[in-house]
Amino acid sequence: MEDITIRQATRDDAEFLVRGNASMALETEHLSLDLDRLRDGVHAIFDQPARGVYYIAECGGRRAGMMMITYEWSDWRNGTFWWIQSVFVEHDLRGQGVFKALYRHVERLAKDDGRVSGLRLYVENNNERAQATYERCGMKRTVYQMFEDDFVLGR
Repeated sequence: MEDITIRQATRDDAEFLVRGNASMALETEHLSLDLDRLRDGVHAIFDQPARGVYYIAECGGRRAGMMMITYEWSDWRNGTFWWIQSVFVEHDLRGQGVFKALYRHVERLAKDDGRVSGLRLYVENNNERAQATYERCGMKRTVYQMFEDDFVLGR
């Protein structure tokens, strides 16, 4: 595989981000997202960067994957956790280091920042392949389970 490069996403990447998010939701949670709502959500990141940032992995000039980072303040640590969200890698490029390249890029940025307490993400209980990938990157399982009251998707 050609070298993988990582860059911050721009508005020109919006439709790739929408498609990646929609594909990931369908694949992992069997959800068909409202594309207009999703598109507005993607653009909201560019409109208000304090909400988060997207990164794009490219191989040979082709968009290969994506990752969004959002932020959570931790009073215990007096620092911020970066949450990894909206991860998607093109199907034909999986298993070739795209996620690892995205992760290492974000990990390096977080460590260099000095105000970041760590990286977190959530993953579906049954997604063993993703869990193994995260563990190979050095992430560890936590003692926490996630609960939610979703007002939009009703789950």
